[in-house]
Amino acid sequence: MDDSKKYTLPALSFEYGALAPFITEKQLTLHHQKHHQAYVTGANAIFEKMEKARREGGDLDQKALLKELSFHIGGHRLHTLFWENLAPAGKGGGGVPSGILADWINRDFGSLDRFKKEFTQTASSVEGSGWAVLSVCLGTQRLLLMQVEKHNVHVYPGFRILMVLDVWEHAYYLDYMNDRAKFIENFWNIVRWDMVNQRLDAALKS
Repeated sequence: MDDSKKYTLPALSFEYGALAPFITEKQLTLHHQKHHQAYVTGANAIFEKMEKARREGGDLDQKALLKELSFHIGGHRLHTLFWENLAPAGKGGGGVPSGILADWINRDFGSLDRFKKEFTQTASSVEGSGWAVLSVCLGTQRLLLMQVEKHNVHVYPGFRILMVLDVWEHAYYLDYMNDRAKFIENFWNIVRWDMVNQRLDAALKS
């Protein structure tokens, strides 16, 4: 398969140790280089399988194959968004949102504290492995929360994603063991609000 048609593991915009103590270097390295890479590798392997079958006239189990492809692509895209909305504490991470994001959070949730409470509850109550997601519905001009199970279940189709938090155990287990709540609490120290605001601004201009 042409390399230009393959997914690649994106580089991080910060060093592996830059998010400590909230995410340690060992935890982040494993998460990025092993888990995220596995979804990239998995998606590319399926594309190669599809191309081979099409060249040779072979049959594909579309139901199983597309389910697996959705899982791997979802994992790749959500992880890419996750890395982008993180930054070292005090160097872009933490603090409070500003701009249109702050205005919309206050309008739709009543306050930043209320938003953080609902997002935290969204993340803590995801069943099994999955994500907490802040999205925007352009049709109703409102911010909405999503619980995405695995990488591809319970997604609102077509809604623009503004911010994600990975609550798979592989995202935090080395640092927090089974204390998902503490990991979620510490997320607020490294969330990159300016990126979330940029995504909302871009969505509204699209």
